[in-house]
Amino acid sequence: MSLKVDRDSMAFTFKGGMLPMTVMELTSADPERIREQLAGKLSQSPAFFQHTPVVLNVEKLDEPHLALERICAVCRAHKLLPVAVRGGPDPVKQSAWALGLGWFPPQEVSRPRPLESVAADGDAEVVEPVEPSEPISETVTPDALPGTTVGGRIYRGTVRSGQQVTAPEGDLVVVGAVNAGAEVLAAGSVHVYGALRGRALAGIHGDPQAGIFCRELHAELLSVAGNYKRLEDIDPRLLGTPVQVRLSDDQLGITSLA
Repeated sequence: MSLKVDRDSMAFTFKGGMLPMTVMELTSADPERIREQLAGKLSQSPAFFQHTPVVLNVEKLDEPHLALERICAVCRAHKLLPVAVRGGPDPVKQSAWALGLGWFPPQEVSRPRPLESVAADGDAEVVEPVEPSEPISETVTPDALPGTTVGGRIYRGTVRSGQQVTAPEGDLVVVGAVNAGAEVLAAGSVHVYGALRGRALAGIHGDPQAGIFCRELHAELLSVAGNYKRLEDIDPRLLGTPVQVRLSDDQLGITSLA
């Protein structure tokens, strides 16, 4: 009996992937308090609340019998679509499954490896061989670029609208621009040696020490370890200037590098 499957007869295939996802970190289990705050956020950034998928992080709550169904209803009433829950005891997990949501175990924040712990010899390895006229992607070695984390990725060229460039380990360095509609993500920091007009997400695994650095800020969205700001939330005086984006006391701060 042949185990070979005719591809034309296949209805689907499973593939691994890394999708950017907004995490809603709950510090209160009261649905009414959540409703009140969401109403305020909706008035500030209506463009964000357009059926945005979110993961409900309940790790900071000590509520074994969370009113998960009511919280989800509040989110949907404000055009947020809960797709999964992170953390919580077994009753929370069972409630998530009963509501058709996924469940993730509590997040473990990994610490970035110091450069001194990695051997300094070896050349940058080309990850994706392409023609010289096309963008080039390389792994990062200690001598590649100052201030980057080993195990990351260097992307040389413009990240165009609709493209997504990811560094699942370490930093992502883009030697070029990130166009509107493009997306760059990194486990560590994101460095853009050009104009940043798309979306930049650093610390995608929860690293609070990650940051975003760019030479010209016009970003549609900035996110570090799940904390985000949209273009309309950014001080207009910082637009078009070199900046760094860092977390401080769980708040996303943007400061000038000029």
